[in-house]
Amino acid sequence: MKSCGSMLGLGGLRLPPAGILLLLPFLPPLLLPAAPAPHRASYKPVIVVHGLFDSSYSFRHLLEYINETHPGTVVTVLDLFDGRESLRPLWEQVQGFGEAVAPIMAKAPEGVHLICYSQGGLVCRALLSVMDEHNVDSFISLSSPQMGQYGDTDYLKWLFPTSMRSNLYRICYSPWGQEFSICNYWHDPHHDDLYLNASSFLALINGERDHPNATAWRKNFLRVGRLVLIGGPDDGVITPWQSSFFGFYDANETVLEMEEQAVYLRDSFGLKTLLARGAIVRCPMAGISHTAWHSNRTLYETCIEPWLS
Repeated sequence: MKSCGSMLGLGGLRLPPAGILLLLPFLPPLLLPAAPAPHRASYKPVIVVHGLFDSSYSFRHLLEYINETHPGTVVTVLDLFDGRESLRPLWEQVQGFGEAVAPIMAKAPEGVHLICYSQGGLVCRALLSVMDEHNVDSFISLSSPQMGQYGDTDYLKWLFPTSMRSNLYRICYSPWGQEFSICNYWHDPHHDDLYLNASSFLALINGERDHPNATAWRKNFLRVGRLVLIGGPDDGVITPWQSSFFGFYDANETVLEMEEQAVYLRDSFGLKTLLARGAIVRCPMAGISHTAWHSNRTLYETCIEPWLS
């Protein structure tokens, strides 16, 4: 067995332990153990998808909050389909956003987080359905009409100035109307049969209408680690506001909550399964208008930041 002196390169010189300690300051630095590097938390990349008539600039406050609370996080606010381009059909947007998020996911083997605002929440839900190998940990749906929209809003009046919600189905449930993004999730509770037959987007991702990809889409959607639903009664745009939590009107315009919806009871795209495994977080918050969700610091700290692992 070699002596300590031999292992330290001191030939046959035999030293007591105290002698070794005295020589340590004079030994080459490479022989000394390196100090452990300080541990630094590593956060999953965050991808942000905007809503109707928005652009990446709208999310400057959110970007600032993430950088403050989770320094070093790679945040990508996708700059696609800005402004009026956000009126393009949603399947076209799904394809474009999908091409943008795929390389980000590929470089993040530990997974990514999605923060998707308003109309963007529907784009993201469709992405989770059609992407076979997505690795989304948290899908944060920020004031998004997940069960559709049925309300007279400023957006609607600007786009269809001669129509009201009671007769907009005549436009939206036509082939021409389905070329506008807002018509892709227009959900008139008084014309359910027309909605089911004409909706080229929402009825499909909800699994309300049979199609050959339904089983595969459900399987893909259930790859998500967590679904965070955010919205509130003072939103002023999403109608009913409970649509942000998969609630919606019945034929009498009484709001039925998620657990009362047919898509939940039939588990048509995985909601019931997600809830059963504790993967749905609901975060309602009053006092926030639709355009303030992504800039409200309290909302961020309460409903978003905890899920950005």
